[in-house]
Amino acid sequence: MSTATRSNDRTATVGSPRASKVQPDASSEGTMNFLSRPLDTTIEVVTPENIAFEYQLAGPFRRLPAYLVDVLVRYGIIVVLVITLIFVVGMIDIDVLGAFAIGAGLVSYFLISWFYGAAMETYFNGRTVGKWMFGIRVIDVDGCPITGRRAIIRNLLRIADLAPMSALPSVAMEMPPVLFIPTGIIGLISVICTRRMQRLGDIAAGTMVIVDEKTWRLPVAKIDDPRVAPLASFIPGDYLVSRNMARTLAIYAERRHYLTPGRRAEIARHLAIPLIERFDFVSDVDFDLLMLALYYRTFLADPSQEPANLGPLAGYSPLRRDQNRTVSIPT
Repeated sequence: MSTATRSNDRTATVGSPRASKVQPDASSEGTMNFLSRPLDTTIEVVTPENIAFEYQLAGPFRRLPAYLVDVLVRYGIIVVLVITLIFVVGMIDIDVLGAFAIGAGLVSYFLISWFYGAAMETYFNGRTVGKWMFGIRVIDVDGCPITGRRAIIRNLLRIADLAPMSALPSVAMEMPPVLFIPTGIIGLISVICTRRMQRLGDIAAGTMVIVDEKTWRLPVAKIDDPRVAPLASFIPGDYLVSRNMARTLAIYAERRHYLTPGRRAEIARHLAIPLIERFDFVSDVDFDLLMLALYYRTFLADPSQEPANLGPLAGYSPLRRDQNRTVSIPT
């Protein structure tokens, strides 16, 4: 269970009727539950590193076009495979291969129909062709990438979500209807009634479908060192911090208070040395201070503000080209 879920459970326990001496009536409790529900399709997942990710859930009208595209892709693959088998059998002209081709075609139809979605979601980060085209993907309810087992479960249960089936009327009265159209009413009701907009397959697999435009909010660490802002002003303006680097900086800035100075330098050294070379800084720059400066520039600095006041550090430059006329940063 994710941190966000545990936090919600704790909130519900404190505010529940059992925690109060006066029990509200059923209508009051129902009103409270209704008002506590989110009014939009955004859900928040908090990782163990205390980084909050906000996901926009994909509703049924965004998932339906993606599903129809995947149906066309599946049948397109099957048609190409059948044509290839017919061509190969016709070229070889061996009677035995005819039965083999039919069997291979049936097996391929079964595998593609049932495991296309599971294979694509497992190896392409929760995306199929249709999901990729419409900007959605599947993840675990705790925000982690979907695993192969969960992908298989949610795709095998798709037949339940497509129920009930509707039959086309037969052309002749004596012929029973043989063409069935999935209505998807069960899946639609499940998506509408669940907080994470999950169909039955998602509930069983512990997954949810999100819009593939993830935004994330970092806990802001308090930076009190007056040397941080001046050092951050020397970081090149064209240096872009990657998502992984930003996450690493956030974790480091949050947890450094629990580390000794020696441990901070040991951990920051692995990240700081490549940055010192990239920024052309002098080699004696404090590693921990450089990490805080990069964190400050990435998350706290406002480009519209005036340049940082160097104060007692006026005249200092960490750049190698200026090292002949500078002194080390005071510790």
